[in-house]
Amino acid sequence: MRGPVFAALLTSLVAAAQCSSSFEQQCSKLTQKLDIDNATVWFTHSVAAGTNLTFPDSDPSCGQAALAVGVDFCRVALYVATSSRSGISMEAWLPRNWTGRFLSTGNGGLNGCLSYDDMAYATELGFATVGANNGHNGTSGEPFLNNPDVIEDFAWRSVHTNVVVGKQISEAFYKKQHTKSYYLGCSTGGRQGFKSAQSFPEDFDGIVAGAPAIDFNNLNSWSGHFYLLTGPAGSPTYLTPEQWSAVHADIMAQCDGIDGYVDGIIEEPKICQYRPESLICPPGTPANSTSTCITGAQAGTVRAVFSDLHGANGTLVYPRMQPGSELLGTPSIYYGGRPFPYSADWFKYVVYNNPAWDPATLGPADYAYSDALNPSDIRTWSGDLTAFRARGAKILHYHGLQDQIISSANSPRYYDHVAQTMDLPAAALDEFYRFFQISGMGHCAGGPGATFIGQGRDSTASLDPEQNVLMAVVRWVEQGMAPEAILGTAFVDGVAGGEVAFRRRHCKYPLRNIYMGEGDPREADSWKCVV
Repeated sequence: MRGPVFAALLTSLVAAAQCSSSFEQQCSKLTQKLDIDNATVWFTHSVAAGTNLTFPDSDPSCGQAALAVGVDFCRVALYVATSSRSGISMEAWLPRNWTGRFLSTGNGGLNGCLSYDDMAYATELGFATVGANNGHNGTSGEPFLNNPDVIEDFAWRSVHTNVVVGKQISEAFYKKQHTKSYYLGCSTGGRQGFKSAQSFPEDFDGIVAGAPAIDFNNLNSWSGHFYLLTGPAGSPTYLTPEQWSAVHADIMAQCDGIDGYVDGIIEEPKICQYRPESLICPPGTPANSTSTCITGAQAGTVRAVFSDLHGANGTLVYPRMQPGSELLGTPSIYYGGRPFPYSADWFKYVVYNNPAWDPATLGPADYAYSDALNPSDIRTWSGDLTAFRARGAKILHYHGLQDQIISSANSPRYYDHVAQTMDLPAAALDEFYRFFQISGMGHCAGGPGATFIGQGRDSTASLDPEQNVLMAVVRWVEQGMAPEAILGTAFVDGVAGGEVAFRRRHCKYPLRNIYMGEGDPREADSWKCVV
């Protein structure tokens, strides 16, 4: 190869090498450029595409596996003190292929674990991405004990501080401000997204909030009350996993067809008023039988599970568990004859500051006390999103209709609460807040439905905004094109990129999905969103 062609190629290679070197040098020197109050920068270094990241400093309870990353980025890790006895550990991942967008991730449960998978997902899409540990390390609630500052970090300060500091880091690295700011989170992360919209409307232009743990205090009371219903294993009110499997099959027999098609998915669980008495054992069934039929007492347990929880004077504490989630881990999580650990920790280490508190004593007085206490307004139930709306920001809210951790009935309850508080009909709410019910989805992901909707790195079938909730909110914010439905995909082997089993459009609340009776039910166009 000679002459001008060779010279042009050499020039191109040299320029590419200089660009790569410049990116790495800029990353290594970033520490010198950061001037952040109350912060200690642990390290800044560049990460090459294809690197298999490990997290040796992550608390073992977080269970963070190694993570292969797909793009070059600058990784910044630091600690930011939020008071004299509290602070957050956070990271910023700054991609070479930056689009100008900024994104914050959230957390889950009571945990203090960075959502590295979500950080990788957003970074690979060109977002300058941040995540934090929620003010403590690990999944236990023990760090809350006698420390309201750590609770305040968990309630709101971690995410907000993470965003403020993260934007400073992004601007220092790229030498210019971001164009738009986004949020992505589910469960506790969904609650954090709504807390940002309610209390810090300037933080984000677009929020994706899944299965939000809003009405947080009452959620913990509800989560804890299942142990009171079932009792420990062997109690007359306890059902075995095999009996719960029979309950699930019976629920499907009674309710699966209400959407016009029997496929193991209930498109609108609130219509399902399940009658467990159909499973009561026939007279004369031996007491030691291995049959999956149930007793009258066990039928009462099932009825209570699928009924709203009420407290003193009949006040609603939290809406019922939706029928259909019985086989998505729920028997071992809520109905396994043990207290739910997050609820128990919340009452032990926050509500009563008493590690010896007994979850078996939970009752209406505790429900009321916990909600009245409401530390740092963690309830996250304000229905006034006026300031968020006024600046043109958008919320895309989704919730799986087979959620085994947080009842999907609570999300429409909040949507209706916003409508009532702001005195807005659905058509006006559509301007800035849209809620989608995802049939067949468990907690944040998984389940038998078309649950791949772009809510995470491993739950993405496409980057098309019609099929991807993150890209849908980006298009809504930046182009003004609001999502009318979310096209979900189900894969035969449950792994993105495999053989497609079926697709289904998930309706915008308050619409629901029905099969029209004609056409291939595996095709989205054979279904219709109706009132």
